Amino acid sequence: MALTVTDLKGLTVGACVSGGLDSRTIAKVLIEAGVKVIGFSADLGQPDEKNINDIKKRMAPCGVKTIIVDLKEPMAEACFEVIEAQAMYDGGYWNSTGIARAVTVRGLLPEMKKQGCTVLVHGATGRGNDQMRFERYTNVLQPSMKVYSPWRDEALLKKFPGRTQMVEFLAQHGIQAFVGTKKKYSTDANLAGLSHEAEDLESLETSMLIVAPTMGVWPKEAPDKIEKFKVRFVKGRAVAINNKDVSPIKAMQLANKIAGRNGIGMKHALENRIIGTKSRGVYEAPGMELLGTCLRYVYQATLDRRAGLLFGQLSKLVADQIYDGRYFDPVTQAARAAIGTFSKHASGTVEVGLYKGNIFFNALTDCKASIYNEADSSMEASNGLNPVSSQGFAEIQSVEALMLAKAGQIRA
Repeated sequence: MALTVTDLKGLTVGACVSGGLDSRTIAKVLIEAGVKVIGFSADLGQPDEKNINDIKKRMAPCGVKTIIVDLKEPMAEACFEVIEAQAMYDGGYWNSTGIARAVTVRGLLPEMKKQGCTVLVHGATGRGNDQMRFERYTNVLQPSMKVYSPWRDEALLKKFPGRTQMVEFLAQHGIQAFVGTKKKYSTDANLAGLSHEAEDLESLETSMLIVAPTMGVWPKEAPDKIEKFKVRFVKGRAVAINNKDVSPIKAMQLANKIAGRNGIGMKHALENRIIGTKSRGVYEAPGMELLGTCLRYVYQATLDRRAGLLFGQLSKLVADQIYDGRYFDPVTQAARAAIGTFSKHASGTVEVGLYKGNIFFNALTDCKASIYNEADSSMEASNGLNPVSSQGFAEIQSVEALMLAKAGQIRA
């Protein structure tokens, strides 16, 4: 049975807040109903938040103490895990928001428990994916913690049908909030990237170019010069960029900066939501796209045809699990373990060129596990595979082909 505001009276709840209009409205409504509210926000390296502590200031007028939990390192590690698995969802975009929810809930729950919270409150819409992610991660990581979803509470939906009603409500309590001009779209950000959706983007007649990139530029605005980029991978993890050792955080920050200024990583998606509807989004993930593409070049050299097929299936499974809020499920971890069997051989140095949204392969070196042999694949005379040897294989292949033709199973 879904919780309502009345059910929370006298309880201490942990509210996931951003300091925005929704967060302040929900917090004030709960406090007015006799609920003790403690705000929690995750520092995920959000590029659109100049000072993460500003969230505390925005929530303070509501009478809420807000605790900022530094999760930049876990977020960077999660980015590496997604890159290792090549986990992209519909439209080929990186699962930036999906993986961030796993990091956020896992990181905030222990802090909420320390503060005596028995209910997690989130402000996700009742039509989207995040409501399911917040709820499911809370269920599997802290079964005793209940979840309250304000925007599935009929009473609140009736009281606040839009932003105007929220502003008026806060004004009645001396809290200033302005509706301002109508936004073109909403944005969610973290170290992995940004997702833009809703408002004007809900129309398929609206170009994705209405989005103003936060982590970089559109390709047409990128420099008219190819920028060289080099990355060293060890077992599927980036350990050095442009000949300098990097930690996961530094790797993501540097890759985001370099790829962003070259217009890398802008994706459009008309994706299939968890609840069965479709959603239109524009995603930017410059660093993920750059490092992910470079690692793909290593995988291309180290995976045989059957290994590549299995890797692709595992990759899609992990991507779907992340999107569905099931990252910690046994099947996801089993798939990741299997991917680790392949990534342990994914070591090498990749050099690429970046130009106006494109990534050009330049070189792959120091890849000891590579199964590519130049002599075998050469069209010229070499000491590789003897072309005559292919005659027997061709004859064996022809047996099946001829039988299918004679049996009338294949017709021109």
